[in-house]
Parts: sequence; C-alpha cells; structure tokens
Amino acid sequence: MAQLLIVYHSRTGGARQMAEAAAEAAQDEAETILKPADQAGPDDLLRADGYLFCAPENLAAISGLMKEFFDRSYYPVLGKIEGRPYAQMVCAGSDGENAARQMARIATGWRLKEVQPPLIICTHAQSPAAILAEKTVPDDQLDQCREIGAALAAGLTLGVF
Repeated sequence: MAQLLIVYHSRTGGARQMAEAAAEAAQDEAETILKPADQAGPDDLLRADGYLFCAPENLAAISGLMKEFFDRSYYPVLGKIEGRPYAQMVCAGSDGENAARQMARIATGWRLKEVQPPLIICTHAQSPAAILAEKTVPDDQLDQCREIGAALAAGLTLGVF
C-alpha cells in the first residue's frame, strides 16, 4: 500500500489543524503517517512514497522547527527520493508566499515533483496578540486541506504520480 507522509509544525494550532484535516481525508486512500516536524526525519522520508509539508509562516519564512526538520533530513536523503510527489500547505498571517517558496526550493533540491500548487491559508493575524493567539481554521478552509490530502493519497495509490 502506498504511504503518504505528512510533516507539520504549528505554534498556534493553525498548521496543525490543516495537517490533521489532510491526514483524516488521506487515510481513506492510502497509509498515512502524520508527524510533527520535531519527530520526523530521514527514515520517514525514505519509507514514504509521497509527502505533504505543512508549516506556518513566521517572519516571512517557514517556522524554525520545520526548517530544522529539512536541515536534519536534507543530506541523508539527497539522491534517494527523487521524483516522488509532494504538496505543501502554509498557515500565514499575511501572505505566506515566502514560506511556500522556501519549501519549494528545498523540494526542488531533492528533485521532488510538485503535484499541487501550495495552499496558503491566511489568518489575517496582524497584531502581536492576534499573531500569538491560538488559531481556529474555518471548516471551508479545512475542506481544502482535506481535498489535498485525499487527492495526494489517491494519486499515490493509483500510481498517477
């Protein structure tokens, strides 16, 4: 059975909710592993057939713990996961574009195949209090995460990617 690895980091709950929604939908289509970035590593990447990366944008970049996951994993899997499909989701307070670009550059270095444009969910958190507050992602936006999880897992199972 095909395996989808979903790696995420979340400080205020938004990216976690997105990753959990994607994983919930993906489980119906393929074996799905949901791992926080601080618990995921090269062995997880090597075992999986495809990936969904989900992180918040912090200070116009991916969160530090997500970056640390990529730093720990990059060279141990370099040249070993080429051609595998991936997608990404970003939870952002304003635009999320730079975090998406950053993850895409890492995936390009691994020679992964993007199968879905980045999903960026904007919380519009602009004040320090709003930025630090626990997030609640609306159901209609979580539905988009579910669609990505289900589609990526189904594509893996059917051998589309």
